[in-house]
Amino acid sequence: MRKITTATLALCMATLMGCSSSDDEEELVLPEIANQFETDVVWQESIGDGVEHYFSRLSPAVYKETVYVASREGQVEALSLANGDTQWETDVRQDLSFWPWSDNDSAKLSGGILQAYGKIYLGSEHGYVIALDRETGKEVWRKKVPGESLSKPAAGDGLIFVNLASGKLLALHPDTGEERWSFEQEVPPLTLRGQSSPTVANGGVLLGLETGKLSVLISESGYSAWSAEIAVPKGASEFERLVDVDTQPIISGPFAYAIAYNGNLSAVDIRSGNVVWKREYSSYREISMDLQTIYVVDSNGVVYALDKDSGIERWSQPALRGWYLTGPAVAGNYLALGDQEGNLHWLNKDTGELVSREDFDSSGFFVEPVVADDKLILYTRDGEVSAVKIPN
Repeated sequence: MRKITTATLALCMATLMGCSSSDDEEELVLPEIANQFETDVVWQESIGDGVEHYFSRLSPAVYKETVYVASREGQVEALSLANGDTQWETDVRQDLSFWPWSDNDSAKLSGGILQAYGKIYLGSEHGYVIALDRETGKEVWRKKVPGESLSKPAAGDGLIFVNLASGKLLALHPDTGEERWSFEQEVPPLTLRGQSSPTVANGGVLLGLETGKLSVLISESGYSAWSAEIAVPKGASEFERLVDVDTQPIISGPFAYAIAYNGNLSAVDIRSGNVVWKREYSSYREISMDLQTIYVVDSNGVVYALDKDSGIERWSQPALRGWYLTGPAVAGNYLALGDQEGNLHWLNKDTGELVSREDFDSSGFFVEPVVADDKLILYTRDGEVSAVKIPN
């Protein structure tokens, strides 16, 4: 089976164009492994047509015993974590016929799902942020915003923070959608499709920028506290100079961790903005962490584990190179990652060894698995939602 090479895929993302494979592209084959355990599927459900082939980071959200999922076209459902039964469902599409170029059949949901303040929040490519009641699915408010909402909003300090493709970060009241402040960043002429989801902590909002920087804003006012360089544009072409920090920053202790495309993985002191250490890794996928280790999937699909305090590499796993992996989820003693063909891969998180693989929906995975107690929630492109047991 032929696959699009990672370099071609990155180029497609940057130019926002669809791509197809050709006869001269590299044929990739998954490595043979003897499964050390079989993946235990607890339940499977489906929500509409999922996100199909479109760019999306429409990831499931979990609160207590409920899983919230959404399709790009506008269906939103609350499912039981135990058995997948539907607790409520709603449709957030609205008539957009007054715009002759609008797709009336789709809400074009892409940013979300955030669960906070008794509600769930979603963003759309139409430039709306929508809040639904967490218990009933009833729409609480809908706000028109100045740009596409492509990443999951963040919550903290009594506000909802939404990062937009137009370069604006908005702080909204969670109950009404009223705008409290906005911050506008510089946007280069060419960027990757997508934005960093903000992270809120200690009275600040951390945000990855398309300019290769990690910025901190005061959550109450939107004033800039500091900005740190994660990557510096290099090269002759605009493609070589892409340095987007498109993943959500992670905070652990006094440090924030962020990674850039064509750039670095960096640890930054939250109080001062000083870069504590920096290592050359390029990625646009979410990073994950446990007590002492950071896990990264780079732009080529190589998986790495690094020491959190020093950035020293502990192991690497290149066997899945070119398979367009999701970000890694830390699941007990393992890392779980999906690929573009719908395979779920399990790695020993201490050694990087491939220990098991399960074939799911061939439409492929597009967001990382979500950990929910003793289960992983998986979501494929055509809308198949699965809960699998995390192995002991």
